[in-house]
Amino acid sequence: MTRRQADLLKGTLDLLVLKTLALEPLHGWAISKRLREMSGGVLKVRQGSLYPALYRLRDRGLIESAWETSQEDRKVKVYALTSAGRKALAEERDVFRLFIGAVERILEAT
Repeated sequence: MTRRQADLLKGTLDLLVLKTLALEPLHGWAISKRLREMSGGVLKVRQGSLYPALYRLRDRGLIESAWETSQEDRKVKVYALTSAGRKALAEERDVFRLFIGAVERILEAT
């Protein structure tokens, strides 16, 4: 991932994590893998970026976590969206779409 891609990802990581967890509860590595898969390999979220985002979202009450046993019989912390997280996802998605529209209008200006 280029420096520019990483900078853009920083501003959207919370939104992307919320959307990923809206699909199903996942542990950290699985969230990173799912983001990479859903983005067609464009977004590669490093653990050093993901875990601070997860802690930030948990502290805001948007996600919750619980220890579970993985299929490989290892303890993993699984993160799930809260009802406040679902509301925040909808609000942040609307704001982001508004922002994208504005940027597109500027880029298409002649």
